[in-house]
Amino acid sequence: MQLTGQCLCGAVHFTVEDALEYAGYCHCTRCRKRSGSAFNTFGGIRVDKLQITQGAAEVLRQDESDEGYDALCARCHSPLFALVRNREYVHVRLGSLMDNPSRQPDHHIYVAWKAPWYQITDNLPQFAELPSD
Repeated sequence: MQLTGQCLCGAVHFTVEDALEYAGYCHCTRCRKRSGSAFNTFGGIRVDKLQITQGAAEVLRQDESDEGYDALCARCHSPLFALVRNREYVHVRLGSLMDNPSRQPDHHIYVAWKAPWYQITDNLPQFAELPSD
């Protein structure tokens, strides 16, 4: 099954397979600043499982490096996804999805950097940085 996603203004649309390998909440400083919130809710999947279906020319790549980049809509600046892990995976911002993914967030990462004013109140596993494989 395919999940659909889009930016706030509708210029960029994408599909991603409903086969996320992992999903969680990231509390790192970068994700907090990018989202303007206490954390980023994301799902990880191999990069070939995501397709831009409309507005590819409107995808703005920020902070591009050998590792990857953050993808935003160039018009409305909605964060859409990030290319990560040596450009092999994409972290889809779950808030950009129009559909409900089968896999729900099941952990918190970079809790050592979480906003001091935010309290995690669920019972999901928490990791100071990344969980070890």
